[in-house]
Amino acid sequence: MTQPQLPRRHFLRTVGAAGIAGSAFALTANAALAQAAPPAPEPAPGTTGPETEGTLVHPTLKRPFAMPGIKDQEWTGALFVGEGESRFALRVALLTAQGRLIREKMTNHLWRTGPMTPDGAYKEVMVSSDDRTAMPAHLEALREVIAHPDEWSPSEVADATAKRAQLEQKYAQTQSEKRTLRVRYARTGDGSGLVGAVTALDDDTTVVLELGTPWGEKATFALDGQGVTGSGPGLLDEHRTGHIRLLPAQPADSAGCYASVADMTAAMTGGSGAPGTAVAALKYRLGKGRTLTFAARVGDRPQTADAPKAHEVERLLAAREARVGAGHLTGSGPVGRSADAVRDALSLNTNYDKEHGRTFVLWGWGGGGGLFTGWDSAFDAVNAALVSRPLAVQHETGVFEAPAPPNQVPLRGPRYDQQNSGPMHAYAVWRLYTKLGERSLLEQAYPTLVTFHDLLPEWDTDGDGLLESPYFGDRVGGRGNHLGLDDSPVYAAYHRVPKRGGSGDTRDNTDLTDVALNSYYALLAETLAKMARVLGRPRDAARFAARHARIRQLLNDRLWHPQKGLYLSRYLDGTWNEVVTPTVFYPLFAGLATQERARVLVEEHLLDPKEFWGEYVVPSVARNDPAYCSGGPVHPGSEHFRFFSRYGDGSAPEQWKGAVWPPMNATVYDGVKRYGFDDVAGRFAARSTAMYLEAWDEEGWFPESFDPEPGQSVMGPAVDTAWRTYSWSNAMAVQGLHELISDNPWDGDPAALMFGTLSLPGTNTVANVRLRGHTYAVSAGPERTTLVRDGRMLFRATGARVAVRNFVLRGSGASFDVNADGPASVEVRVPGGRPRVRKVPTGRSHVEL
Repeated sequence: MTQPQLPRRHFLRTVGAAGIAGSAFALTANAALAQAAPPAPEPAPGTTGPETEGTLVHPTLKRPFAMPGIKDQEWTGALFVGEGESRFALRVALLTAQGRLIREKMTNHLWRTGPMTPDGAYKEVMVSSDDRTAMPAHLEALREVIAHPDEWSPSEVADATAKRAQLEQKYAQTQSEKRTLRVRYARTGDGSGLVGAVTALDDDTTVVLELGTPWGEKATFALDGQGVTGSGPGLLDEHRTGHIRLLPAQPADSAGCYASVADMTAAMTGGSGAPGTAVAALKYRLGKGRTLTFAARVGDRPQTADAPKAHEVERLLAAREARVGAGHLTGSGPVGRSADAVRDALSLNTNYDKEHGRTFVLWGWGGGGGLFTGWDSAFDAVNAALVSRPLAVQHETGVFEAPAPPNQVPLRGPRYDQQNSGPMHAYAVWRLYTKLGERSLLEQAYPTLVTFHDLLPEWDTDGDGLLESPYFGDRVGGRGNHLGLDDSPVYAAYHRVPKRGGSGDTRDNTDLTDVALNSYYALLAETLAKMARVLGRPRDAARFAARHARIRQLLNDRLWHPQKGLYLSRYLDGTWNEVVTPTVFYPLFAGLATQERARVLVEEHLLDPKEFWGEYVVPSVARNDPAYCSGGPVHPGSEHFRFFSRYGDGSAPEQWKGAVWPPMNATVYDGVKRYGFDDVAGRFAARSTAMYLEAWDEEGWFPESFDPEPGQSVMGPAVDTAWRTYSWSNAMAVQGLHELISDNPWDGDPAALMFGTLSLPGTNTVANVRLRGHTYAVSAGPERTTLVRDGRMLFRATGARVAVRNFVLRGSGASFDVNADGPASVEVRVPGGRPRVRKVPTGRSHVEL
């Protein structure tokens, strides 16, 4: 059926310029804490309005919509989805001097991220032809070897000497040929259109605007003046046709439509490509500082609007950029400023689930292009809840609707081949409830998690109630896979024990009773007990609470090493596994340690710089353990290097023998905070955040893991692997943000708040944190802590630092526990009532106002 032609009209009027042409403003730290109500954020494409408690149940994205990014590693592109699920992809590609078209899998070419928002209202990235495989740090490493021949073997010195000249030449050539783009997008009007700008930061830069489909769907494209039009059938409703139009503000130097992406690539790189209708490309050659602007829109009929002028696009982009901090997570201060980085990083990794039509957080650098249901995704959900309620809920919903992997027992949801996936996703679902009040997700996840829990006893080799590590074979680098700990030396010497019975999982048992695995087992039981209470299942709650209590008793009886003062794994013959890793603190996370044993763990081990403490925390093996960075030579006399994995590696510590891992840090932080060590928790969070921000500031990365030794020149703190944009990295900085304000995932009222800090450096703020239907801002410094809710001052403490937990506001007043580092005055302003003031002493107090 032929669609009626619309009269040609101005693009900005078509998409609703009034929605984005308002006055530009930025949210400062003071403005965030002002008395006036904050501006409401723009609703995400998948919602109908502001995020309010209980109204957002399993949201999906409305059609039609346009979203910058959204597809695996196509950081410079945008996705368009029309009615009936017709799909189109816009890509901004960079042509290198060597004739290579950089258009997807751009992780190593990403130089800077943000500012941006998870709802696609604004997005900005910088990409470069330099993939940073040759960097000054690599040259410095070679020079260090050559300058200290007594610390290296003759063959290593000769190899470094030969490689130095080659690498210097490669680096010089890469820099001379380097081309960098700044790409910006702003979504417009009803969300079905966007404007964009590509700025060349170097002379003689070649850019390609490509319009095609995201996953190889069928669509047809044609040149239309200086733009491109396209149409394609709906994938869910073939009777619906989606239409798209790309409208650059200036004509291309060359353009064409091609039979395939391969033909387009050949044509753009100087070869010949067969003409066709599968993909269209516009090629531009830009000088330094030149900007190409464009607009694009999708709809259920042909799009006929004129392209906006370049100055109009720039004005709209500037307005959107200025509003990023006004309606989304933002902060200031040494730790609080990480809020902007976390927002940008998670926005970058917001992807589209093409099977279920919603968003999720992309882990790592792709993970197969879809939602990963391992433990990584649990941390992503907890972190995303600070940034976007729709993203967090859609992400975790997808985890429990994902099909079981081929090697998994019949179980949907978290992967059963990682025994911590179920416990961590239970924890994530619970925290989405305590943060957002998302009860519907509890109802969806609970049956799967109960099944997961009830299968775990198949790893109890001797039937005593504690679990042993599953057998993952004898290969190096996989024995700790049941916990995602890969080649952790804790699992190097376990022995295989044939399994009897079980769920059908083909792996055998072992003889190692595992502290970490049993901590996760207990965490799962405890979390299910809490869920059962909320869901009105008292018998279930009693069963799971009893399981948690039993594991607590057994673990304290059998896995506490009294001479070492540590929880250690143990073999079934009674001998101890004495490898010391951060898993010794996992019983804190699960609420298993006695208060005295928790004190010993924190004061005598965590804070000991010979074991875990230091400028960078925490290494994945204790610094004084023989396994610490044991895979390569150590050179204590070197000015810049303590160790390498092996000579020539850009990655300093080997993965689980020293590297700092975000999930470990997050687990240790939560345990320390849970047990009330507020001062230590703040100092720990500050160190985690500092590592994250150093990598973010210096490299533009949020990496999979970090280097535990400060001062090394190879990649600074970030371990340089291909995993430079790893989503769980944000767990490092979220510790600091949770110090400032957090939900209450442990004992007490699940709707209670925690906020304030005893030990974050300086004064820090965080704003636009949405918890259970309210928007909060916090400022915490040496003399003053304030909590603002929905634009109104709710709490103020003066005279000292305070850490507040179990804060519950009721119509009649407020109750909370406060830990102050000096005498302080606290004031609570109950809505509709007079301010209530109380003096509190140094230390801990319970306050009723």
